[in-house]
Amino acid sequence: MMLNFESDSIFTPEQVLENRGRVAIFIDGSNLFYAALQLGIEIDYTKLLCRLTAGSRLLRSFFYTGVDRTNEKQQGFLLWMRRNGYRVIAKDLVQLPDGSKKANLDVEIAVDMMALVDSYDTAVLVSGDGDLAYAANAVSYRGSRVEVVSLRTMTSDSLINVSDRYIDLESIKDDIQKTPRQDYLYRPIPTMEIIEQPPQEGIITPDGIPNIMPTSQE
Repeated sequence: MMLNFESDSIFTPEQVLENRGRVAIFIDGSNLFYAALQLGIEIDYTKLLCRLTAGSRLLRSFFYTGVDRTNEKQQGFLLWMRRNGYRVIAKDLVQLPDGSKKANLDVEIAVDMMALVDSYDTAVLVSGDGDLAYAANAVSYRGSRVEVVSLRTMTSDSLINVSDRYIDLESIKDDIQKTPRQDYLYRPIPTMEIIEQPPQEGIITPDGIPNIMPTSQE
């Protein structure tokens, strides 16, 4: 049964850390982008990596995102990510006949989780996408722990139910948000199907990146 580490876990924080072993982190860039938008924060990716690792031995951290290869600001951000502890997996956005754009990386996330399952003890999945529940469950059956990190209002119950630990991003937002003087204000282009929306008040849209929202998830 999945337990919320932040509230009702039967284990102490020290016991959880002892059981984590080698940690592999899989970040759905699109899901994290919209979670941060909902929380009204900018993500500090150095702080995020430290918070998710939490003193455990990090095997590797993956960041999955759709890309516009003509966007120099985005390319600069991804280069920074590669040089600061992240393995970036990018896929070009595809223009669909209805005008929407799509760069779904669920398959890439699932394949990487399974391909490395014998190399890590704990998988930290930063996503609320229910399509990843089957892969997360398969990882669990292979003997590895699965921790899901996402905003509760954007997280599928099916994904939470197959996890060993769930962390609501809202509970750790103070630990992972940027301070005013930090650089990179880039937000990754969503990797799910998206539709154009009119600009929203108070939201800064990076140059060259349309103000877009993902379709709802089951």
